[in-house]
Amino acid sequence: MPYVNIRITPGATEEQKAELIAGTTDLLVKVLNKNPASTFVVIDEVPAENWGTGGISVAARDRRTG
Repeated sequence: MPYVNIRITPGATEEQKAELIAGTTDLLVKVLNKNPASTFVVIDEVPAENWGTGGISVAARDRRTG
């Protein structure tokens, strides 16, 4: 029973999220022969100000790069 947690900053459409869920499930079926009915994919949207890289938040980085 695989569980996959995908964390992204907000902005993905419902269609893009559906594609992530389907693609992740298909990959687990193909590579690990997992049952898609018992494969769970969860998408968490993390606000950009709560996600950091390179010592600063993604929101601050985005403000710098415009």
